[in-house]
Amino acid sequence: MKFPGLSLASTTALATVLTLGGLTAAPLAAQDAAPAAEEPAEDGGIIVTGLRRSETLQDTPAAVTAFDAQAISNAGIERPADFIALTPNVTLVETQNAGNAFVVIRGITQNRNSEPSVAVIVDGVQQVNPAQFNQDLFDIDQIEVLKGPQGGLYGRNAIGGAIIITTKQPTDEFAGNITAGIDNGFGYFLRGGVSGPLAENVKFRVAGSYYDTEGFIPNTFLGEDADPVEDFSLRGNLLIEATDQLTIDLRGSVNQLRTQGLYYNIVGDVNTIAPVRVNNPGQNDRDIYNVALKLEYAGDNAVLTSISSYDTVTEILTGDAFDFLPIEDSFFFNLFEGIFGAGNGFDLTQSQYLNVKAFSQEVRLASPEDGRAFNWMVGGYLIDTERFISTGNTIDTGNGALPVFRSPSTNPLNPQFSFLSDGQENFAWALFANAGYELSPEFRVDASLRYDRDRRRQTTLTPQGFLPVVPGVPQAQSGEVRTVTFDDWQPKLTLTWEPSPDLTIYGGYSRGFRSGGFNQTGVGAEAVNNGIVGVGDIFQAETADTFEIGAKAAFGPVRLGAAAYTTLSQNGYFFVFLAQSSTQNLGNIPETRLNGFELEATAEILPDFDINAAIGVTDSEIQAFPDASVIGNNAPQISSYTINLGAQYAGPVSDNVDALLRIDYRRLGRTFWEPFNTTSRDPVDVVDARAGLTFGGVSVTAFAANLFDETYNAEFSPGGFVFRARPARYGVEVGYKF
Repeated sequence: MKFPGLSLASTTALATVLTLGGLTAAPLAAQDAAPAAEEPAEDGGIIVTGLRRSETLQDTPAAVTAFDAQAISNAGIERPADFIALTPNVTLVETQNAGNAFVVIRGITQNRNSEPSVAVIVDGVQQVNPAQFNQDLFDIDQIEVLKGPQGGLYGRNAIGGAIIITTKQPTDEFAGNITAGIDNGFGYFLRGGVSGPLAENVKFRVAGSYYDTEGFIPNTFLGEDADPVEDFSLRGNLLIEATDQLTIDLRGSVNQLRTQGLYYNIVGDVNTIAPVRVNNPGQNDRDIYNVALKLEYAGDNAVLTSISSYDTVTEILTGDAFDFLPIEDSFFFNLFEGIFGAGNGFDLTQSQYLNVKAFSQEVRLASPEDGRAFNWMVGGYLIDTERFISTGNTIDTGNGALPVFRSPSTNPLNPQFSFLSDGQENFAWALFANAGYELSPEFRVDASLRYDRDRRRQTTLTPQGFLPVVPGVPQAQSGEVRTVTFDDWQPKLTLTWEPSPDLTIYGGYSRGFRSGGFNQTGVGAEAVNNGIVGVGDIFQAETADTFEIGAKAAFGPVRLGAAAYTTLSQNGYFFVFLAQSSTQNLGNIPETRLNGFELEATAEILPDFDINAAIGVTDSEIQAFPDASVIGNNAPQISSYTINLGAQYAGPVSDNVDALLRIDYRRLGRTFWEPFNTTSRDPVDVVDARAGLTFGGVSVTAFAANLFDETYNAEFSPGGFVFRARPARYGVEVGYKF
């Protein structure tokens, strides 16, 4: 390696088929993929814990898509994009660099340098930085996606929902698994885990993955691929059952990623596909480390849980700058030649450095899970974060795009052209309480309340000479300190009626909250200078108030689910890139209305043969904005609908051989990318497929992602920036369990 679609009529027909035929939806993978021995006695689907209690998927009064270990294996889920593609009304935008992967859930969006739109919980520990999310998934036991605000349960950043990931746990006996494969990158990968006892009441588990590929997207100027990847992950877990009541769970993990980014094109329309022609391949190096300690004491009348976590994220990103063309073809080269004369033109490169350290602590006291009619939980949470970020442009002298860390470059091979840097100290805390009561065997009420308070302090570290000067706007000062506090209450109320074991009806109200923050110091002045509204040095906190009603039903082998919601988002995000400083900034949309629904179903129509279908629709309307011409437009980054169709056979073909044949289809509806709605991406259709055999503990599986090589842009940013989506990836893998 080197590093430096379906018509409206078709959609209507699908809805009819869902109603009349009882086809199946993406959650099929969760509800029906597990072996019969793992199904609960009442045949209500797998057990989920997303509502902080264990219950079947059928009985859970929330819109949940869940995948157990067998479903994860059958679907070939290796990255967050894989399970998100199987979840209606949820999308993932992968762009720019590894740390920028944005979850959009029921119209609640995410963007660069923002807090996430969804709380991500891995083995009970909440990820503290969105740059952590887009990692390889390996040795995973279960994934749950909860849609709608979950602030009362998960608080911080659960404004759009929550993603609960549970890794495989240490085992009483020695066991393990290993998978190796190749793809058309040309790439190869290896992943697996081992587990077993170390001493009496002491167990361990170690799992890891490695992936190396030359890439899939050609850079026609350099004659090599723009997206090579080398990714290494390792995770360890020590579980000590100190007494019958006290459990100690110690975990540590590391992820080291070496890849490239910033291979943009500048076009006028998001549907335009142009070849990548950057002359600087650049680098995208990201290192993530985590250590966490979970203590649980189970008393007779209450369970006390303490979770402590320390995280670090470091990422350096370099590459070409606007307009991402070879030097002599670039905008700036021709501009400066026009100003300074022939032979005096030059192009720019860019660099961004991010360093985040965070300590978090949660303490909960809850009632035991013993089937009692009344259950409760109270607790507190705090997180202390130190964050440094620098961005800037250097002059492209043809010697590569060199990294710039905490200070402006003094290297004559890359003289600094622009530079901004800031340090942030964020301290947030929360108190929360939840309670649920079964009024009768058919009726239940659940209520929760959480208060979050987030104090953010930013110090301008940019040398004074690099801070922008705009006539009529007060200039920022190096060393300047600004402090702002965001806080809000997050209530949630859910009523559940279960007239029979095969029918659950629920509805309620919830509020989600996401803290605001700082853009880099000085960008507000630059935005004014460029006539951009809604962007300042501070972006405001967002709230989302949601009313939802839903139902789940089972008719023999068929399971159906439906939910409808309306959300009022206040101060949602939109993205603005400022070329003068190469900064990525957030603005606020004061008010957006989001209305939508989901229809899902699953069924086993023959032994071991399942089919699935789902549709999710989100209608967005901007109702307030500083520029009145934007009011009534679609909100940015939201696909108007998602459609899922699929079929799977997973069962025996002889006494000693099992077979897997699976196909999944997803359609993403029209997507607008910025408040002014200047361009929208046409619907995108993607098909994935897997086929394999298992015999004697060995599995051989062929796979294809984006089987028909659908070519499209994953993102459009204001200014005409488009970022290519990954084309077809296919290969074969061999697995062994012992």
